[in-house]
Amino acid sequence: MQAATRSIEPEPPAIDRIFALHHQRVAHAAYRVTGNPSDAEDVMQTVFLRLLRRVPSDPPETLGPYLHRAAVNAALDLLRRRKRRPAVSLEDDAAGSAPRDMAPAPDHVGLGSELRQQLRRAIAGLSPRAAEIFVLRYLEGYGNKEIAELLDTTQSTVGVTLHRVREQLKKDLGCYLGEPS
Repeated sequence: MQAATRSIEPEPPAIDRIFALHHQRVAHAAYRVTGNPSDAEDVMQTVFLRLLRRVPSDPPETLGPYLHRAAVNAALDLLRRRKRRPAVSLEDDAAGSAPRDMAPAPDHVGLGSELRQQLRRAIAGLSPRAAEIFVLRYLEGYGNKEIAELLDTTQSTVGVTLHRVREQLKKDLGCYLGEPS
């Protein structure tokens, strides 16, 4: 005699839950670094594919900081690759605008597109750690204390790094800011 089987709805795979919980945050972080919705989607795919290969042991709810950092780093990697091998756009950038939920950050609104591109290039030229700290502070809006906790370092290290990055960016972008280089 066969035992009666109950139909139990399977729980969605963990990666589906993780994606549902964090995809918007990952996409926004990537967009703020790259400035391009298509690149942000590519970065988001990269982050979740890497996560899929990693098979996280953490509960999906606690992966937020890890995924945010992964998005920033993957976006910076993309910018660095472009710096070495510039991409040629097949479409006019003005033809495709960012989705409303990926609108430019308020700190980007006043900048000209040329200055934004130069800033992205300058950020891509920084060391990975310095670029990550700069992006977390000025593009993502984290405070020094939060950055220190995210990166497992001290607030003074974050402060010194930010000071050095600002000085380097002033040199790199001086002509755009009306300063002699």
